[in-house]
Amino acid sequence: MKRKFILLGIIIFAIIFIIILFTMFSKDTAEEGMKLSDDFPDSYKPYIDELKKRYPNWEFKALYTNLNWKYVIDQENIYGKNLVPKSYSDSWKNTTPGQYNVEIDAGWVDSSRAAVEYAMDPRNFLNYVRIFQFEELSYNSSNNSTSNIEKILYGTEFYNKIVEYKTSSGSNIVMTEKYSDLILKAAKTSLVSEYHLASRIKQEVGPFLSHASISGTVSGFEGLYNFYNIGATSSSEPMGAIKNGLQYAKDGKGASSSIKTKYLIPWNTKERAITGGGIFIGSSYINLGQNTIYLQKFHVSDKSGGELFWHQYMTNVLAPYSESKLIYNGYANSNILNSNISFIIPIYNNMPELPCISPAISNTDYTTDNTKVYANVTTTLNVRSGPRNFL
Repeated sequence: MKRKFILLGIIIFAIIFIIILFTMFSKDTAEEGMKLSDDFPDSYKPYIDELKKRYPNWEFKALYTNLNWKYVIDQENIYGKNLVPKSYSDSWKNTTPGQYNVEIDAGWVDSSRAAVEYAMDPRNFLNYVRIFQFEELSYNSSNNSTSNIEKILYGTEFYNKIVEYKTSSGSNIVMTEKYSDLILKAAKTSLVSEYHLASRIKQEVGPFLSHASISGTVSGFEGLYNFYNIGATSSSEPMGAIKNGLQYAKDGKGASSSIKTKYLIPWNTKERAITGGGIFIGSSYINLGQNTIYLQKFHVSDKSGGELFWHQYMTNVLAPYSESKLIYNGYANSNILNSNISFIIPIYNNMPELPCISPAISNTDYTTDNTKVYANVTTTLNVRSGPRNFL
């Protein structure tokens, strides 16, 4: 009997020891890697709570980068990595002698550290418009419907339209599927949000099926289609950008056979162009963990665990800010703001207690004169000169 108790004790001890080891290992993994949850820091919560009240179908995920705030700003505040228009005030610009007002790109100069801090602090943009820089661009199977795609396409010639296209020989092919069907299929294959694909098509080729990138009738590029204008680099030649994009649709501009197979090149049908272009978009950023506009601009997350801060889609420090308004307007006009939309919001270690202020606001404006108040409003703001008399 004594031996049985000893054996039982050994088994219990072993189980407890295994549980402790598993807990320790799990904790280390979570702390060192990327973690998504709904647990936001206190400085984020008031903004998130207000958004939840307004749009109860929205989902908010906290992306714990495990990166120190100062380290992140140091890595992004490198000469030439983040730009602002030269016309901006000096508070937005790097004023270091020898670097001040030097045009790194035509009309664009290096940004100030304050500009980087403001643009990278997610708390500055947790309102119902600018939140869209954090919209998750990965495919969500819960949105497995063409109805919202049609809402996005409303007002264009793609809306509720059966797909037709021309072959290289000039034959006209009529499919049984609509553009919304092809976009949804492309989303499932590429793992890119169907909302994002539909919006990108509208942004790139506009509302008309006659756009040269998707007409299939451009001389020398008959029967070729490029719905996202991939590879459509600018050129001084007439229709140069369009032709560069169609050249990519034709042969990938010298891409390897494996790349062409991956992206379904040549894009000689509209289905191949919509799906293959979607795969290109997903492979380049979204499926690598840079699945929001913010993360495409500020490379602070990488699923493969690679080097951060270099794979950045654009240099305009306020690009996510600007693009978020365009996305919001598109969704508002399409009447899909109340749909299930997911947002991924980064969190850094040792962030400032309060959100970083815009360089457009001077510290002295509110530290030396407490009567000055700043408000970000989109409608008329009425301010009383004194307390209301209720008598």
